[in-house]
Amino acid sequence: MYTGFQTGIQALKMKQTLQVFGYRSVYGLIYVASMIPMSALYSMASFAYSLVYKVIGYRKAIVIQNIARSFPEMRYNEICGIVKKFYVSFADYFAEIIKSVSVPVEILEKRIVFENLELIDRHVNEGRNVIACLGHCGNWEMLNFMPYKLDHPMYAVYKPLRFGMMNRLMIKLRGRFGMKLIPDRSVIRHMITQKSSPSVYLFLADQCPRITEDKFKFELLNQQTYVFSGMEKLARASHSAVVYLHITQPSKGHYTVRCVPVCEAAELAKETAITKQYVDLLTENIKEAPYGWLWTHKRWKR
Repeated sequence: MYTGFQTGIQALKMKQTLQVFGYRSVYGLIYVASMIPMSALYSMASFAYSLVYKVIGYRKAIVIQNIARSFPEMRYNEICGIVKKFYVSFADYFAEIIKSVSVPVEILEKRIVFENLELIDRHVNEGRNVIACLGHCGNWEMLNFMPYKLDHPMYAVYKPLRFGMMNRLMIKLRGRFGMKLIPDRSVIRHMITQKSSPSVYLFLADQCPRITEDKFKFELLNQQTYVFSGMEKLARASHSAVVYLHITQPSKGHYTVRCVPVCEAAELAKETAITKQYVDLLTENIKEAPYGWLWTHKRWKR
C-alpha cells in the first residue's frame, strides 16, 4: 500500500513537471511570435482566414444561420458579406492578441481608447463595486489593458479551463497589465469578503446560460433569448453599480471602449431591469458593427 502511495506521488509530480514544461514552452513560443512585426502577423492572419473560412469552413453553417435569423431583413449577399468580414476580423483578433504579449504600452495607448472612465472612478471612490458588463464585440481581449488605465483593482470573472496548463497560460496572458482572473464560482465569496476594498468586476454575459429562467428571457436580435441572470443577481446582492462597456472598432487594430451607465445602485432597480438594459445596449453594440460579434457561438441552442 505504501509503495502504491509513493507511485501515486511520483506520478503526480511527473504530471506537474510536464505541465510546467508545457506551459513555459507554449508561453515562450507565443512571446517569440509576439515579436514579429504587426504587418507580418496580419499577413499570417489572412492565411489563417483563408484556411478556416474557405477550406475548413469552421462553424460556417452556424454563423450563416445565426446572422440570417438575427437580420431577417437582409438579403443573402448582405449576409454573406457579414460572414466573410466576421472571419477576416476574427483571424485579425488572434494576431492582435499575440502581439499584445510584448507590445509597448505606448502603442496600446494609441490603439485602445477608453471614454468616460471617470464614471467608474466615481462609483469606486464612493465605496461601490462596479460590475462592467459587455458582450463578445470587437476584440474584447484588448480589455486586458484596462487595469493599466484605472487606479482600482480589476477582476475578470471567468470559467476555469479543465486543462491546467491552458488555464495557467490564460491567466498569464490576461494578467500582463494587472487584470486578475477570478473563477465564476468564487466571485460572490470574494465580493463579500472584500467589502472594504471596492473593485471593478468584468462580466461577459452574452453566452447561452445553462440554467434558464423565463423571466430572464428577452428579445435579442429578433429572437427570444435566455440571458444570464447571475450578473444582475450578483449586482443586486453586492449593492454594486453597473456599467456597460461599448466596444467599437474605428479602424483595423484600433478600438474605442465607452463606459455607458446602466444603474448606480443595483439594489434599487426593479427585477430584470438591469438585464433588460444590458440586452438593449448589447443589441445596439452588435448592430453598429454586425461582423464584430462572436457568431460562431451556438447562442440560441436553448
